[in-house]
Amino acid sequence: MKLLQAHGLRAEPGHEAEMTVATLAFVTAQPDCLLRTCVPGHLTGSAWIVSPDRAQVLLTHHRKLDKWLQLGGHADGDPDLLAVAWREAREESGLADVRVTAREIFDLDRHWIPERKHEPGHFHYDLRFVFEADPREPLAITHESKDLAWVTLDRVTALNPEESMARMVRKTPAA
Repeated sequence: MKLLQAHGLRAEPGHEAEMTVATLAFVTAQPDCLLRTCVPGHLTGSAWIVSPDRAQVLLTHHRKLDKWLQLGGHADGDPDLLAVAWREAREESGLADVRVTAREIFDLDRHWIPERKHEPGHFHYDLRFVFEADPREPLAITHESKDLAWVTLDRVTALNPEESMARMVRKTPAA
């Protein structure tokens, strides 16, 4: 809760600030917000993995959503969303050396996940953290990805033009 409140003071005005307020309200209203079984939605942790010079970011071509995105995943009950994002960063990339650059939330997004076979549509309340890794380190594609790629910041929105991606690109130089 403290991480979310602190992020509310740093969030971009407008949409991100509104999503932060909505996420705080959601967490307060849903004691099971860390579990996938929370039907309105649940918290997720994502990793915005940047190169040391901040010129590139590691993206995954997400298999289920068929989009280029940052790496990340479900909290599955873990209240430490930074640890969730860090775990997902290593598991989904195969990178051995992924370093936390800051413990505060870098970005926050709430997005709709469409209904699938055994899962109703729901929201992901995604807390995003910045990590650093060496683009020369080998990558390992998992079953969750169609591909992994280091992408220069100026090419990110060509792969995924969504505002949440553009917002993270804008924030990266100062990360």
